[in-house]
Amino acid sequence: MLFNSFEFIFLFLPIVLVVYFILAGKHKHHLSIFWLVAASLFFYSWWNPIYSILIIGSMAFNYGIGKWMNRIEDEPFRKKLLIFGIVGNVGLLGYFKYADFFIKNINFAFDANISLLHLMLPLAISFFTFQQIAYLVDTYRHETKEYNFLTYSLFVTFFPQLIAGPIVHHKEMMPQFAADDNKRLNIENVALGCYIFIIGLAKKVAIADTMAIWANDGFQSYTALTSAEAWITSLAYTMQLYFDFSGYCDMAIGIALLFNIKLPINFNSPYKSRNIQDFWRRWHMTLGRFLTQYIYIPLGGNRKGEMRTYFNIFAIFAISGFWHGAGWTFIIWGVMHGVASIICRAWGKLNIQLPYLVSWFITFQFVNVAWVFFRAETVGQAVVILKKMFIFDFSSVTQLAQKPLPFQTATSFDFGWFTMNDPIVVLLFIGFFLFMSFVYKNSIEMLEGFQPKWTTVAWAQLAILFVLISVFYLHKNSEFLYFNF
Repeated sequence: MLFNSFEFIFLFLPIVLVVYFILAGKHKHHLSIFWLVAASLFFYSWWNPIYSILIIGSMAFNYGIGKWMNRIEDEPFRKKLLIFGIVGNVGLLGYFKYADFFIKNINFAFDANISLLHLMLPLAISFFTFQQIAYLVDTYRHETKEYNFLTYSLFVTFFPQLIAGPIVHHKEMMPQFAADDNKRLNIENVALGCYIFIIGLAKKVAIADTMAIWANDGFQSYTALTSAEAWITSLAYTMQLYFDFSGYCDMAIGIALLFNIKLPINFNSPYKSRNIQDFWRRWHMTLGRFLTQYIYIPLGGNRKGEMRTYFNIFAIFAISGFWHGAGWTFIIWGVMHGVASIICRAWGKLNIQLPYLVSWFITFQFVNVAWVFFRAETVGQAVVILKKMFIFDFSSVTQLAQKPLPFQTATSFDFGWFTMNDPIVVLLFIGFFLFMSFVYKNSIEMLEGFQPKWTTVAWAQLAILFVLISVFYLHKNSEFLYFNF
């Protein structure tokens, strides 16, 4: 079930919300939590009921380890429990997500013929695994309180952030559910939640899914692209991923607010960054927080000399790349960001500050180029596209005005006075939303300044929802990109 689907918006979400507050309002807190856990598991198993068995087993394992750690004081034994729990989580993730990747590389390196397992990747396994590893480490550090299995299950499965984050700490979310004020429907939070949810919905169905038409067509027909078309393809994907992930984060925050839960900000205008370090303080912020707190700092952070610091930076970005996907394209993407972050840190020691527009342009173009590896299905595909981008054929620019883009899916969208494969339409669309992402306030800033006035808000949101439903009907609905990770 997708946030941008009819069944979620008009059936699942209203029913879950109403029943939750009815139960919570009658002081049946445990029943309201049970209802929310059951609804979240239903939401999760919508794609495949087998998924629910895996996540319940994972929760039972981690809750048991955490409870055991909380009950003993023997520090060496607690540390052994922590290591056992982390190994168990990493092993589960490795088996389902990376087994075939390693088998393929072993077969290639040693000319072996080991059969692939063809395992189905469980939905959101990367997110709920990292979240539970954080729980175990926090428990080891005495930073979590004792909760029962029901509330722990809600911590893991709360459906607004289950599938693609943000990755939250137990201590920052569960006390919110326990607070008495949050057990009653809050009209202001409903207004704020609906406001940012609709912003996220617009980003997904009107912008990201439109960019996806050109990005998918371009990557599919990559060998036939001209230089100009390769740039259009890369920029279309760069904007698709931006508005897709940003849209998901907005919708997750909005849905959680309906339940009076404030999720941490996970996305903060990363394309406004003037260096790669700033980019990673703005993109997937909770993943960056996890990698910093649970890998970078334990490795020594920046406390053990400059060379060790560079190694630690490289390590967390290589891990980040591999976390995103079992493929060399993701590893290369992570390595690129690791090297760029090392260069950025070394450059900072020179005390040479480039003009803002220069540093911003270099950062954005690096991110855009790196996304080609992130999106490509093979290293060869990425290399071909990048060659076309940088061995530039200037005649391809003049050709844009002479013929439609050779994008097959885009050709099917004919609205009479314009078509989706019209180069002018494509360039204007991409250019406009590039400009928006660079200059305008982001949705979090808009939310902070939002003053709900019910008559205006109601009519405006109904009008926007009507437009979005129309766009949704044209595009149908697609999964969020981060569901794949």
